[in-house]
Amino acid sequence: MHTLWLADIGADDLARVGGKAASLGELTGAGLPVPSAFVVSAGTYRSFIEDTGIETALFEAVDIDSDDSAALAGAAERAQELILETAVPANVREDVLAAYDELGDGAVAVRSSATAEDLPDASFAGQQDTYLNVERADLLDRVKECWASLFTQRAIYYRNEQGFAHDAVDIAVVVQEMVDAEKSGVLFTSHPSTGAPTAIVEAAWGLGEAVVSGTVSPDNYVLDRESAEVTDVTVAEKRVMCVRGEDGRTVERSVPDEKRDAQVLEESELRRLIELGDRVEAHYDCPQDVEWAMRDGELYLLQSRPITTIDDAEPAVGTGASADGGAMQSPPDEVRLSGIGSSPGKVSGTVRIVDKLDNLDKVEQGDIIVTEMTTPDMVPAMKRAAGIVTDQGGMTSHAAIVSRELGVPAVVGTDDATERLRDGQTVTINGEMGTVEVGEPESAASDDAGSGDGAAPVDASASGSTAPPTEQGHSPVKPMTGTEVKVNVSIPEAAERAAATGADGVGLLRIEHMILSTDKTPTRYVEDHGERAYVDEIVEGVRGVAEAFYPRPVRVRTLDAPSDEFRQLQGGEDEPAEHNPMLGYRGIRRSLDRPDEFELELRAFARLYELGYDNVELMLPLVTDAEDVLRAKSMMQAAGIDPDKRDWGVMIETPASALGIEELCETGIDFASFGTNDLTQYTLAVDRNNTNVADRFSELHPAVLELMGQVIGTCREHDVATSICGQAASKPEMVQFLVDEGVSSISANIDAVRDVQHEVKRVEQRLLLESVR
Repeated sequence: MHTLWLADIGADDLARVGGKAASLGELTGAGLPVPSAFVVSAGTYRSFIEDTGIETALFEAVDIDSDDSAALAGAAERAQELILETAVPANVREDVLAAYDELGDGAVAVRSSATAEDLPDASFAGQQDTYLNVERADLLDRVKECWASLFTQRAIYYRNEQGFAHDAVDIAVVVQEMVDAEKSGVLFTSHPSTGAPTAIVEAAWGLGEAVVSGTVSPDNYVLDRESAEVTDVTVAEKRVMCVRGEDGRTVERSVPDEKRDAQVLEESELRRLIELGDRVEAHYDCPQDVEWAMRDGELYLLQSRPITTIDDAEPAVGTGASADGGAMQSPPDEVRLSGIGSSPGKVSGTVRIVDKLDNLDKVEQGDIIVTEMTTPDMVPAMKRAAGIVTDQGGMTSHAAIVSRELGVPAVVGTDDATERLRDGQTVTINGEMGTVEVGEPESAASDDAGSGDGAAPVDASASGSTAPPTEQGHSPVKPMTGTEVKVNVSIPEAAERAAATGADGVGLLRIEHMILSTDKTPTRYVEDHGERAYVDEIVEGVRGVAEAFYPRPVRVRTLDAPSDEFRQLQGGEDEPAEHNPMLGYRGIRRSLDRPDEFELELRAFARLYELGYDNVELMLPLVTDAEDVLRAKSMMQAAGIDPDKRDWGVMIETPASALGIEELCETGIDFASFGTNDLTQYTLAVDRNNTNVADRFSELHPAVLELMGQVIGTCREHDVATSICGQAASKPEMVQFLVDEGVSSISANIDAVRDVQHEVKRVEQRLLLESVR
């Protein structure tokens, strides 16, 4: 039998159905109201590749050196072709379609469930595919695409790195009914901070995406768990709701007038939710965060996970304390270098001078990278490093941004670190104070003597860990705010850490890192691997983030890399040599000048929409005027993207776009997002990477704030959302200004999300008090 129903599987069936399906089966077996689903077993995948005769060719195709990017791309393309171009055997086809017919004739979600997901020493979760709103006619193709996703470049590389044989991992596929909810929300079975027996329920009309993404302010209910009595109710004005459109996609609709201020849940429904929460918590024996939905009076459990923010332990050790929580260490006698502390944490390690890309191979786990300035193709080495030191750059440089996302301490703008430090030297860097000292502090040296791992973490809370913020001593409570608080993501590898912040979505995902990390310009990459591989590269990178955040929105910026970054790559000799690349051939101006390459980017967006990732939003960088936007809009339509059905917008990074915002609104954009790094440097004529004038760079300059205030006001008149995704979003003064002006969302760096959430809440509470006094 090729299919199994959730009711027939549980935790013991991991090898047959994979981690995701086993968990859903466990909940179903406990009698909880999980939407109906069946699983195409992992054995079916195995018999498919064996019985059709592609097994040998499949595993031979991926027997390559995954550090060879060309070989890796070729292996992924060949392996996926073998699966996608091989017909599903008739008996499998009949079983799967029969199970679908028994499930019903509505749309389903098709989700991969690999047998190696969430192992203690490796996590494969999120590497395979998910497809939403799938109809019968497309079901078998989507099942095959889930199988083929075992052999993306990312999955092949990860298995090789983790030492897993490719033929040792199988994949099952979950086919689950999609609940067209009338009302939905979230239930915390205990207080998410204190663990007190107080249940908290959030509820809104329509699909749960509106609550999870922050599109709507939900009703809030507080209940005493022991008595099930409602102790507090806050009924919000719910202007929009998410529903399933006629084409099966999720769309926003206005809430009918009679429901806008109406209470979503009746007391009897709240009691049912509390009963559901009691059952889930009793089954798992720990407090739960439950996503739920109601349709036709029926209550469904969509997902449940432990509440990990309840913490009875002592606060994590802060920067500057000893690793054992003792007294602060004395300052070092000699500070060899000083710069800008751009990513917090204190760590010791061995210096590796990187003055050209060929030197990256010498960077080992726990080393300190010392370089003039990092570039996107250095990211794999940065992930291995314990710390980063650069000669150039500031808080908004590539090194600073990526280091913060990876949780790696960094000191930038030291001027001459590459000249004054030497390979093999041991140094300690303090990413908060901005210092680099020779050797290890005495306590660290003694604690780690003989470890031989090449690094001596000084601070338990900041030694390059990528643990979620709630595990690093940050406040675990996510404040409820009317202004959305999102997160910036530079590299797909940071998606899980970013999602763990509790952000309302991604305000900026930079697409250039997905391309530049291949060490080839777009032109050279297409020449070497073909257009399909280029599109796949973008799809793979964006999909990992979109999946981690779904259904929360992920705003993806099209290619925006200055020419000097392209010139360092293979094929870079054909790039223009520019005196000031930041003012040159980049952003939308490059995209419109190279329509063939831009079309491939847009095809990647269209493909993501086809795969069901309707939470992806398209953002155009460095626009100057409406003509730029209209030309790009025309190309979007030509690529099969309907601007009337997809959320898209522009970045406000130039004074020209800020002053011409009314014309930009009239092009049909859904949002305008401030890139304060560029807007500030263009308004003040200050190069943000020039340490000689770094003290003149201020996003809070009155001229910059005046431009931003004008944009927000005009956008509100045209019902266009506004946001900020620059470095300044992490500053309390900027948060106060933006919330006062009425900005729609604020997107901060990963390490600042929780602080920004609390700051937004404080400002909103002040505005509410002022309005009633």
